[in-house]
Amino acid sequence: MSFRDFLGNEPTVRHLREAIAAGRFPHALILGGPRGAGKYTLAIKLAQTINCLDLKQADGLPDACGVCSNCARIGEAADLDARFEEAVAARDDLREVDKKETRILIQTHPDILVIPPDPPQLLIKVGQVRRLIRDIYRVPAEARRAIYIFTSSAFMKEAANSLLKVLEEPPEYASILILAENPGDLLPTIRSRAAILRLGALPLEQIESVLAAKRPDLRPQQRALVAHLAQGAAGQAIGFDLEGYLLSRADALTILHTALREPDFSALFRMTDTYRAGAEGQQKTKQLMRTLSSLLEDVLLIHSGAVQWIRNIDLEKELAAMAQQVTLDWIEGAERGIAQVESGMRRNLLRSLSLDSFATSLMRA
Repeated sequence: MSFRDFLGNEPTVRHLREAIAAGRFPHALILGGPRGAGKYTLAIKLAQTINCLDLKQADGLPDACGVCSNCARIGEAADLDARFEEAVAARDDLREVDKKETRILIQTHPDILVIPPDPPQLLIKVGQVRRLIRDIYRVPAEARRAIYIFTSSAFMKEAANSLLKVLEEPPEYASILILAENPGDLLPTIRSRAAILRLGALPLEQIESVLAAKRPDLRPQQRALVAHLAQGAAGQAIGFDLEGYLLSRADALTILHTALREPDFSALFRMTDTYRAGAEGQQKTKQLMRTLSSLLEDVLLIHSGAVQWIRNIDLEKELAAMAQQVTLDWIEGAERGIAQVESGMRRNLLRSLSLDSFATSLMRA
């Protein structure tokens, strides 16, 4: 992929390419932006361009060839979900005694290390940071510059503190990239030691145009819904699993209906019983919480008279009816409940019981 194919955020992308051309690429970079905005795609493209063996020019600035040995091997990490699943499967095949000491890492090139959140808690753990510390002071074997990419800002406290020393005294031949939906989630001491750039949202019309070209399977009404749900993130829109989202939204609506209508506990318990342990259940619960939060945000927008900004545009009438039943305090309490469920997930609490408790707490609010 050429930089010309990267959608949106031209000033930010140009600034980074100019830094590469001038040999001033930062030793530590926090790349912020909504999920699906292209942070990881851009990080891989930057790693390729910095280390390309046959560097090209596009619009007067450097652009990776995409086919040399460095570009090809770095590019193998571009499908993050597939590489992550492979790493998790490889760990699952280990002996039980070895699993506990093995952290999830992705490395398709000897000098490029991708560090995703480690399941089941889906946090960056201290063992992953220690691997970076072990490797970063080694001169790159085949790359001009070693690149370390954290795909999330969700660090365990000890892991975040361990990273500070490296950020204070980084080697000249390495860069650390931290991808963050919200850079404010990171410690102030990490933010102060890194350059911070953000990828902004694309206009709704541009997202719909991209979907018309890239997702012919979607009908016009579906394209409009996905464009609103993607919140200006082209990558998220293109890869949006609408069927999966609608299933998760049906479960989220079950929770809200239980709280706001005549409660049907049998329907609630049947639904929450499907949220099992393990990495798959972890992801499913996270998706449910994100979906529920999006519905609550829409209810809040309607409650505040800003209906034009809602994302779940196909549920406008139903959400408007909910907005008439709740107060701002109730919405705030529901958001706090979501945070408590997510906190319980990190402590491996039984998810079905956490969801049942959350749903019933909304009835008492």
